[in-house]
Amino acid sequence: MNKRAFLKLTALGGTGLASGIFQQGCTTGKATSQLPAIKKQAEAAHRQTFNMSGYAAPKIDTVRMAYIGLGNRGGGAIKRIVHLDNVEVKALCDIREENAVAAGKTFEGTSHKPQLYSGHADEWKKVCERDDIDLIYICTPWNLHTPMALYAMEHGKHVACEIPIATTVEDCWKLVETSERTKKHCMMLENCCYDFFELLTLNMARQGFFGEIVHVEGAYIHDIYESFFDKTKRYDLWRLRENQKNGNLYPTHGLGPVCQVLNINRGDKMDYLVSTASNDFMLAAKANEMAKTDPAFKEFEGKSFRGNMNTTTIRTNKGKTIMLQHDVTSPRPYSRIHLISGTKGTAQKYPLPGKISHGHEWISEEEYKVLEKKYQPEIVTRIGELAKKVGGHGGMDFLMDWRLIDCLRNGLPLDQDVYDAASWSVIAPLSEWSVANRSNSIDVPDFTSGAWKTNTPVDIELKKGGNTLVKA
Repeated sequence: MNKRAFLKLTALGGTGLASGIFQQGCTTGKATSQLPAIKKQAEAAHRQTFNMSGYAAPKIDTVRMAYIGLGNRGGGAIKRIVHLDNVEVKALCDIREENAVAAGKTFEGTSHKPQLYSGHADEWKKVCERDDIDLIYICTPWNLHTPMALYAMEHGKHVACEIPIATTVEDCWKLVETSERTKKHCMMLENCCYDFFELLTLNMARQGFFGEIVHVEGAYIHDIYESFFDKTKRYDLWRLRENQKNGNLYPTHGLGPVCQVLNINRGDKMDYLVSTASNDFMLAAKANEMAKTDPAFKEFEGKSFRGNMNTTTIRTNKGKTIMLQHDVTSPRPYSRIHLISGTKGTAQKYPLPGKISHGHEWISEEEYKVLEKKYQPEIVTRIGELAKKVGGHGGMDFLMDWRLIDCLRNGLPLDQDVYDAASWSVIAPLSEWSVANRSNSIDVPDFTSGAWKTNTPVDIELKKGGNTLVKA
């Protein structure tokens, strides 16, 4: 967008005429950018109507669940849930009938008798409208996350949704406002918060091992380049379409765990960010090449895509800094970085294995084992080995599901609330604006409306609950 067009649209905003433009593309997964809307919504004010941080919903002894989206992530999620008691899977939904049928077979021979929904784009609404479901578990393409989560909460359901939970600032605000009004949990399924080293270092930080935390880093560096062009893995090529936006489109894997270390939304908050991106050296060239022989890629011919590497830096209210990186096309080894730097020590996970230091050298393997035993959180002690056997990214997915169900059953606050979902996801559109504006800074909205000053940190000690049964 050139300067003249930007000023024209901004001027329209003063007369109220821009609202139609803003509403038109903001709650969709379209690749068209809404840069002025991003800035406007980032500066929006919100008055909290109910604080969902620390909120304990009424206990649900047997959690009745439904899954929407049964492809890659949803297909794995249903295989994990059969290892948990105190749940009842009532419905399975996917637009592709073959996915719904295959998912139904997972529950053959179990006590679960889910009804299958498929074949129509709005079948998921029927699932949300049922009165015998407590929790909707969403594993669909990104552009459907927010509308499904909103509809589910409006129909009295708690929500657990894959990442990112929203792709626009406006949708982040809608999720916050709806969760507060309905008093329904809206959790983003950030599984990396439950990886074993992340849980260990979170507990170490809680116990003051690192001293005052000064700086943290996270990333999603993962070579999934070929999968963008695989029509069997990416339904309707949705993820390639999302990558026409130029920012950190997938920030939460690296950001979630370090935000918990910094007590973001629970004692501190993110103030502002700046973001910069390299050129795209791969996606456009491949899309143009594919378009020559495959009509499915014609819409991408001649289009621009996000740069290979995005680097975003964030400053918090208390003067801490966060560095995030995102690259899913370059041929690089997988890394989420996960670095914690404090006044007394440092931790870093990638490259593997995770390491701890008190100075300029890492401690020995023997010292590490002593610290691991001392600071291992209760959730890992209790079900960590079973989680590794069940699987799901090494066991962290199962830990996440177990913890979610256990909190709902015992009326406990969730580890990740709607403010976390919104503030971790909003980095994507904010970074897009910053990249497009020569890496100028942009405010990170305070979705807690000031409640971050008194909200309490996440409890990882399982002081209550922990009675949800598991089976190998």
